[in-house]
Amino acid sequence: DYLDNGNNKMAIQQADKLLKKHKDLHCAKVLKAIGLQRTGKQDEAYALAQEVAALEPTDDNSLQALTILYREMHRPELVTKLYEAAVKKVPNSEEYHSHLFMAYARVGEYKKMQQAGMALYKIVPKNPYYFWSVMSLIMQSISAQDENLSKTMFLPLAERMVEKMVKEDKIEAEAEVELYYMILERLEKYQEALDVVRGKLGEKLTSELQSRENKCMAMYKKLRRWPECNALSRRLLLKNSDDWQFYITYFDSVFQLIDESWTPPPEEEHSLEGEVHYSIEQAVKFIEERITEESKSSRPLRGPYLAKLELIRRLRHRGCNDEYKLGDPEELMFQYFKKFGDKPCCFTDLKVFVDLLPSSQYTKFISQLLEVIPLSATAENEIALPTDIKALQQHLCVVQLSRLLGIYHSMDKKQKLTVVRELMLRYRHGLEFGKSCLKTELQFSDYYCLLAVHLLLDLWLEGEETAVWQCLTLLEEGLSHSPSNAQFKLLLIRIYCRLGAFEPVAELYSSLDAKHIQHDTIGYLLTRYAESLGHYAAASQSCNFALRFFHSNQKDTSEYIIQAYKYGAFEKIPEFIAFRNRLNSSLHFAQVRTERMLLDLLLEANISASLEESIKSMSLNPEEDDIPWKDLRDNRDLTVLFNWDPKDRDISEEHRKLSLEEETMWLRIRSLTLRLVSGLPTLSHTIQPKNSEKTAENGVSSKIDTIRSLLQQLEAAVDSGKKFLEQKIQYPVLGPPPTRMAGFFSNGSCQCQTSLFYLVSDIYELDTNGLEDSAEIQERLGNSFKSLVERLTDLFNKCKGDLIEVRDGTVKTHPNLLENLVFFVETISIALWVSSYCDSVLRPFKSNLQKKKKKKKESSVTMPPVFTHFLDYVTELQTLTSNVIDHIKGLEIILTALKLEELSLKDTLLLQEEKKFTKTVQGKVQSSYHHSVQEIGELLKKRLDTIKKLKI
Repeated sequence: DYLDNGNNKMAIQQADKLLKKHKDLHCAKVLKAIGLQRTGKQDEAYALAQEVAALEPTDDNSLQALTILYREMHRPELVTKLYEAAVKKVPNSEEYHSHLFMAYARVGEYKKMQQAGMALYKIVPKNPYYFWSVMSLIMQSISAQDENLSKTMFLPLAERMVEKMVKEDKIEAEAEVELYYMILERLEKYQEALDVVRGKLGEKLTSELQSRENKCMAMYKKLRRWPECNALSRRLLLKNSDDWQFYITYFDSVFQLIDESWTPPPEEEHSLEGEVHYSIEQAVKFIEERITEESKSSRPLRGPYLAKLELIRRLRHRGCNDEYKLGDPEELMFQYFKKFGDKPCCFTDLKVFVDLLPSSQYTKFISQLLEVIPLSATAENEIALPTDIKALQQHLCVVQLSRLLGIYHSMDKKQKLTVVRELMLRYRHGLEFGKSCLKTELQFSDYYCLLAVHLLLDLWLEGEETAVWQCLTLLEEGLSHSPSNAQFKLLLIRIYCRLGAFEPVAELYSSLDAKHIQHDTIGYLLTRYAESLGHYAAASQSCNFALRFFHSNQKDTSEYIIQAYKYGAFEKIPEFIAFRNRLNSSLHFAQVRTERMLLDLLLEANISASLEESIKSMSLNPEEDDIPWKDLRDNRDLTVLFNWDPKDRDISEEHRKLSLEEETMWLRIRSLTLRLVSGLPTLSHTIQPKNSEKTAENGVSSKIDTIRSLLQQLEAAVDSGKKFLEQKIQYPVLGPPPTRMAGFFSNGSCQCQTSLFYLVSDIYELDTNGLEDSAEIQERLGNSFKSLVERLTDLFNKCKGDLIEVRDGTVKTHPNLLENLVFFVETISIALWVSSYCDSVLRPFKSNLQKKKKKKKESSVTMPPVFTHFLDYVTELQTLTSNVIDHIKGLEIILTALKLEELSLKDTLLLQEEKKFTKTVQGKVQSSYHHSVQEIGELLKKRLDTIKKLKI
């Protein structure tokens, strides 16, 4: 009970009391171990658990408790050993055998699963156990590296095992038929699979609607049996003329048959599935009949009307539309709008077919649609407004189409602003209809507000600085009326980040309440900007969110797989495994892992713990690269923001490809930087003379080779990054955010960091050669120190300037200055880690010299120049860091003194309620910048203290 309530200390005390009375009570020991594990005493817990496990317990309580403990320790492989021992002692226990099977499933031991399944079936001949074993064979085939082996050994064996059950007429459940179908499909025995589905066994496929028909259709397609495809889809459309997937198959098969000039056999049935349509005339007639049928149906169906447009599109594609007189697409779309315009799906339905309209007809088409919407104006020159929700939906649909057809894009600035005003007026009017909406529901007119913001974003990109503030104002207003609107929040997140204000973003993102897989698909919105805008604490937190999801995915997926075995959902098991693999090789996972470790080092190394301890606690090894470069998957959802842009302005496949390439290059640079930093402690100074034979045994020489090889890789990665940036790619404003790579190169951080790592190599050389015969190296070091200080000073100069600039009443932010400051802090931290390595090398030299000095009683043993170089360098670092801290204090004072709310925004079009939101927005941006500067300043102060300790 104490453990369940989270009172772990009491649980340990109770267990100790029990153990005093009964020394050998296994269960009490394990429960105590669970308590110890949960209070962070992992080693004690493990020792206690192993003590019990060594006795090979067979009582249920001990086994269950140990299973719980091992799971919490993330050591599922220990559970298998536990039950292997239990099964040996109690060979006929069904329960222990099935626990053993599930334990193997957790660690993916498919061969052992197959054996455990068969052992179970022998004790208790139940069908599920037999098929567990069959499924484990399929899993061996999926995980086999050699495809040939899987097709010649594992799958045929699985097929024979199932056939044996079929012959003995022992197939009982639908899952067993599904499994048989899955094996035949993987063996590419499509005809046999079709026979199973169409035969007596197929009658068991009942849990999903049209499961049998869908499987038949899949096999007909694989076998390229177009007559059957056509007849089956025709038959299913007669049953339900609104099922879009069957229209697609119907059209595909008709045109395949036309291309093959197929004709029906004279005397026999057309096909196994009945009558076949094999000409365009028949297809046209069939679609016309569906529309006539639809007009008699009790509820309107969209399928037949859209099918007609789809057919026109395909005929045009083949260059033969006019002969069949299906009607004018413009007229058909107009009729469709009249019928379905009040449904929110009308826009997305028509969006697919707008390319059937000639561009000269766009304006006419939109006016035609507007004419049929019942709008009423109260006065003569006022805007005509909808009187009910239906009219509002219709009008919204037309506005979205206008944006999609590029009508708004071709306007000039004045016209755009007029449209923004009109859209906002319609938005506020539309709120009347949503007064009874709950907080969790969206307002009917929200899209008006979004569209107005999109127009303002166009203006901002054209150089209109006030437009972006208006965007934020309107979105904040929209969010106040519709607090659950994810689109408002996502757009606010993107715009605040573009302006360099991260503080409001963290709150917006957490209110989105991202669940499960969304941490991978939209997490990039948060992790891309948190650290680069100087919000270190928030960055740590956002990385934790993401990492918690990725790590729990491992554990959770095993549970899903086990449930799938228990309930016979065999076809889901390969899907779960593919899902797990896709997450493990997620680009975002690799990025967050790398950035999180760099961030931890930045915040802790040589501040709260030494660099060596920090690296050790992360189990970092410079020689190991755990990123699956070849299999990286870009799981980002780049279309999560609604967009009504025409195709030529939207995110293209090319943009996605380039963005992935850029992200991978930047990840490579970051990963190599992390590995180089983690290599520093491995070089740390050891006492014995360096030029002795022992160097190789020490492994230190190989460590420096690792560093040098990583440096070459970093150089190569930087070169390819620079080449990539020469293309000057511009992503759409709502497309993928660019990486930090451009800033990293242009502000000089890259050159600084690279030369710091070269410095490590030189110091190592000095360490190996000693002070006597190393005048050249010492001179080289002196020059490196000088040029480093110059480079760092240049980098600091690129951080100077106002973060928020007010000119002629408009506010402009400079997020690049903030990003440069963050890069400066990172670079100075690396400089300090390298300096403390220098320090560890030079200190022993100095003390040796001083000893010699005492021995010889000479007052003038000449000090080698490297000491002066290093001391000057450290002093200059200290001065530079102090200057930056002073600069940051200055920024804080300026930011505090800024009175943004007193700015009369030039645009007097702002209504009173909008002014209120503008104040809020500007306040948020100002506060966020203030917060960033404070966090950066705090961190630099800690770094300054570290520099002061570097006096050899």
